[in-house]
This record gives sequence, C-alpha cells and structure tokens, in this order.
Amino acid sequence: MRARIYQPAKTAMQSGTAKTTTWVLEFAPASARAVDPLMGWTSSSDTQAQVKLRFDSREAAEAYATENAIAFDVVEPNKRKPVIRAGGYGENFATNRRGVWTH
Repeated sequence: MRARIYQPAKTAMQSGTAKTTTWVLEFAPASARAVDPLMGWTSSSDTQAQVKLRFDSREAAEAYATENAIAFDVVEPNKRKPVIRAGGYGENFATNRRGVWTH
C-alpha cells in the first residue's frame, strides 16, 4: 500500500500558520467509496484510509515509512510569503492619514 507524506496547508479560515509545521503520513485509498442507498452516506471497506500519522519533521516520517516497509511519495509544500503590512491592523484606524477615510 502506498502512502503520501506531505505538510498540510493552512485552511482558508485561518490567517496564521498553526498546524502547518508538522508532516503527515497518509495512506492512499485502496478501494473506491460506495454510496449507501438508504442514507446516502459514503463508506469504504478500506480502514487504512482513516489513518493519519503526524510527525515533527519530514525525516522522521520518511524513517517511519522505511522502517515499516511502506512505499511513499513525498509532496513538497508550496511556501507562501507572509503578508505583513507596515502598520498592521492599526493602520486602518490611523489618525495621520493623508486622505479622508470613509465608507
């Protein structure tokens, strides 16, 4: 069974970079999901798809995978440049503006 090692991206609902410093080892699904005809829920008989292992570093995740004979692919993260304004949030309410700030 093949696994994927990646560093999760930040969610759209957060402005910080919390929970993006760890590396995750996640197994690829071995079988397709099926829709339950009564409730409409999706299910799968593959229990490995539920496993997500978190590691502090990429090297630790790779070492775990090689130690347990798990084939893996490493997905490199796309690093974003942090958006930091000079005045920050307080700049919105500055009294030394050049122009009038109105809605």
